[in-house]
Parts: sequence; C-alpha cells; structure tokens
Amino acid sequence: MSRIPESTIHEIRNRADIVGLVSGYVELKQAGRNWKGLCPFHNEKTPSFNVNPDRQIFHCFGCQEGGDAIAFLMKHDGLSFPEAARSLAGDLNIEIPEERGSVEVGLGARIFEANALAQALYREALLETQGDSARAYLKSRGFDGASAEEFEMGFAPAKWDAVAERLRKNRIAGDLGVKAGLLAERKSGSGHYDRLRGRLTFPIRDVRGRVIGFGGRALEADQEPKYLNTPESPVFHKRTSFYGYPAALESIRRAGRVILCEGYFDRIAFARAGLGEALATCGTALTAEHGAQLRRRAREIVLIFDGDKAGQQATEKALAVLLPHGLRIRAAQIPGGLDPDDYLNKEGDEALRQLVDRAPDALELSIRNAVRHGIATPDQKADVVAHVAPLVAHVADAVSRDEYVRRLALAVGASTTAVLTVVRDATRGMKQTPEVDGASLGLVRDRRDLPEERQLRMLARLCLQHPTLVSDEMALKLHDVLPAGAWKSIILQIIEAAEGGGVDALVMESPLDEEARLRLREIAMDDAPIDGERTADQIFNDLISWFDLRKLTAREKDLKRRLADPEADHEALLKERHTLLLERRTHLRGVRSGRAEANEGQE
Repeated sequence: MSRIPESTIHEIRNRADIVGLVSGYVELKQAGRNWKGLCPFHNEKTPSFNVNPDRQIFHCFGCQEGGDAIAFLMKHDGLSFPEAARSLAGDLNIEIPEERGSVEVGLGARIFEANALAQALYREALLETQGDSARAYLKSRGFDGASAEEFEMGFAPAKWDAVAERLRKNRIAGDLGVKAGLLAERKSGSGHYDRLRGRLTFPIRDVRGRVIGFGGRALEADQEPKYLNTPESPVFHKRTSFYGYPAALESIRRAGRVILCEGYFDRIAFARAGLGEALATCGTALTAEHGAQLRRRAREIVLIFDGDKAGQQATEKALAVLLPHGLRIRAAQIPGGLDPDDYLNKEGDEALRQLVDRAPDALELSIRNAVRHGIATPDQKADVVAHVAPLVAHVADAVSRDEYVRRLALAVGASTTAVLTVVRDATRGMKQTPEVDGASLGLVRDRRDLPEERQLRMLARLCLQHPTLVSDEMALKLHDVLPAGAWKSIILQIIEAAEGGGVDALVMESPLDEEARLRLREIAMDDAPIDGERTADQIFNDLISWFDLRKLTAREKDLKRRLADPEADHEALLKERHTLLLERRTHLRGVRSGRAEANEGQE
C-alpha cells in the first residue's frame, strides 16, 4: 500500500466531522461543549463517552479510549491506520495520491469493493429480462419499480457464475469473492460459483452505508431455504449486524426508539408506513452484541413478533437478551398471524403505526400471557412466578425491577416478599462473581484526589484553554517551579504548541507518551468551569504562586535536614536560610499585592 502524504492526513483530520461520524454508531446528546453517549468500546450504563467537535476528538472517561476520527474508525471497525484514513477520505471526497505499482489496499476495503460490484450486478439484473420473475413477485406484494429502487432490491441471476465473472472482469480474484461470502469453491477444486442464484436480493449495509453482505429470497416453490444469507466475512458479523442501516439512523435519533423485527420485508413495511426506525436481524438470533448496539442508539425497543405461541416465546427470548442493557421494551403483536407487510397492505399505514405506538410493556405482556395458563392452585401460581421471575431478574434498573416484582405478585395473588425471593434466587443464578480491585474498594487513593495532581490538572487546562496567558517569562517560570512528571511535560508541550498556533493539532497528534496523551485528552474534553468567581488570569497567577511556595517549602525542608548534619558548613547554610526567608517574604508580598489589584479591578 502506498504511503498517504502527511498533507492529505491533515486534510482528512481537518475536514472530518467527528460528531457526525460517531453518531452513526452511538446515540449522542449535547452536554455543554461536548456530546455524550454510551461508550461503544465497553459496556456501561451511565454515559462516559465524550465527543468534542471543537477539537475533533473523542474520549471515554470509563475505558480511556480516545483520539480523532481516524482513531475511532481504527478501534471500532478494526482497521489499520491507512484503511481508516482512506475510508474517511472516500467519505469526504478527498483524493489520495497513489504511487504506480502500489500494493492493493487492505482486505476489508477489497471486500467492500467486491460487494459493491455484486450489488450493481443484482440491480442491473432486476431490470433486465432475466429479472422478470423477481419483478412479478415484487408486483404481487405491492412493489413498483420506484419502491424496488428505494430499498435497493436486486436479482441474483439464475446462473452459476454471474458474480464470479463480474469480479473477474474487475480483476478481483475468486479467493477474495469467497472471503466476501459471494462465491464458493467448486467441489472439483477448480473455479468458483455464485452463492446466491435465482433469488431476490437485499443488500445488508453497515452504519456507514457500505455493503457487508446480502440476503436472498427464494422465488421458486422448490428453492430451499426460503431465505438465504451470504455467510460471515471479515466485514459481516451477524451477531452485530442489522438490516436497515444506515437509512434508519436518523429516524432512530428522532424517534428515540428502535422497532425490532425479523425479516427484510418486515423492515421495509415499517419504512413504507413512515416508521423508518425499524431494524431487522440478519438470519441469526438476537445476541448480547445486538443489545449493546441498540442501547447505544436508543432507550426504547418495540419488538414485533407474531401473536401465537412461537411469537410469545420469541418475545421472552428477546427480553432475556435486551433487559440487561437497561432498555425499555414494548411488544406489538400483529393480529391474525399476519406479518407486518401483509398487515400494512390489508389495514394501511395508520393502522400499522397505531399498532407500534400503542404497544404494551413487553414484560407486563409476558406476565399476562403466563397468567392465562391458570393461577387457581398454589402449584399453578408457583409455575407462573418461576416462569417470569428470570425475566424480571434481567431488569437492570433496581426501581423498575421492584415494580415488576410487585406487578407479578399482584397478578398471581402472592405476597411481594415471596415473589422477590424467587427473583433474587434467579438473579444470583445469573450473575458471575465480579472482579474487584483495590481502587474499587477504596483501598487505593485516586491520584486525581491529591492536591498537587488537582493543581497541575487545573494549570494544564488553563494553558490549553487560554494559551495567551503564558508569556515567555512565565514559561521560564513554569519550567522552574513545576515538579517533574507527566503534567510538566504536557504543560510545556501545550505552551510550545501555542507559540506555533497548533494546540488543537497537539491534542490529535501528541508526541507525548500514552499516559500523557490520555491526560491531555481528558483535559481537552473537560468543559466544566474551573472557578466561577475568579478570572482566568487570577486562577493562573494563584496556581503559579502555589507551586512557587511549594518549591520554597521543599527547599526549606531540605535545608533543615542539612542543618541537622554536624559535619555540614553551618555558616553557609544559615546564609542560605536567610536568603530563603527573604524569598518567602517577597513571595507572600507579591501574592497580597496581586489579590489587592484583583479586588480593585472587580470594584
């Protein structure tokens, strides 16, 4: 792969919109200068993930991940630096100069290219004579050409090598087509054939709009299975993927919820009814990874399953997966055993919207369904509680969990204490022993609680936010009075960067070590007021005085230790002590004078 010029990397960083990029993966809400959300890199219930649009960086105060837009893509999508930079450059229409004879770009980028070629082929085939059966099927379901184009449906030709030939013409090896899930190796070992043939196709995209895989719907009665997905690949992970991206993202942000359904046509039906916040799983059961993704984008989930016994079981399985993520879950059951598409065609847009908007609480619905089996005898009551208690135990919020305990007890006519006992037993059965370290037990004091650490952090924030405060003379003073360590390095780097007007660049491309970079990101993201009563100048001068006095005190302690040595030159040491006393008086006089001037200025 050819080297990306530094000037191009700078252009990518300068033009990238990190809030827009990250909001495709995480539900962000504005909080002062920053935007906050749940971290995509570790599980958390309280948002500690911050994005700063001014400096174009992100930082998680929970797991300490951070960096710029390129770093975010590298971490989230598992890309190398060149792959992430090239991906962003493509989104921003920034051309990257390529050297002749350069090696192909990374595997992920080549798979995306292969998938894009396959999608173009499928779209073309749908409009040609070979796509007659697919167009007839779509027409029977109420779709016209415009609808098929809107939802990017296509047709996989009923040939063995349509995609294989298209890839070959574009100089993409068959082995790469296999890795992308588009092709399979012939049993003879020579050549490849298309996985999807004679099927209606649906492109599965990631949040950035790149095709990661395909779903195929059978068109002939003897085709099995009815739905066939391309297999997992380096870019297609079914445990985390949804059908409906990226079209659903803006609707999810506006609605504050996700409608979760099972199939491609189900998701399309909701979108046609004006409910664009629908997503569908991609040929796999709902997973914890799905739950984590959903929680980062919305607080409320509306499950759409059939109203029969299988639908009730599917709802309860989904609850067990989603409730631990702190999601608020409702369940809409479509009457008559219809799927959303059939219900839409029969009852209309408004009926489908009302079905979703009026969907009851999913756990409450599970309680009602369980009670229908009977609560006439003690054993029946116990069976209902035993059935529902594990679901209640999955509720993340303690207040909500207690309320569901009360409702379950009321529904079966049992005491709250008895039901709570069963729920607690279920909870203990699910939880693993947590990992506990000394810091979490309060045995290790956080360095940020130490006075010197707090003052250094405050001084670094001031230098970062008000670089004009530091004159050349003051820079020399800081170099002299600050204690050696990471904070001193950070502060001096900020001052040096400010002289060249590159403070923001320092945050994104810090030459410091990892610990110092972490601290620099933290203060860059910190928008809390330093002090509401004093000006930045006053705070800065007070901090310099604090460190100046601290250094004088340290020198006095050292002098006292040396005076205790009987073999020391006491005459010289006494002269040194006299000098220190004069310095201390001068320092205190300067502090009082500075405060008096500040008070006069305020008057």
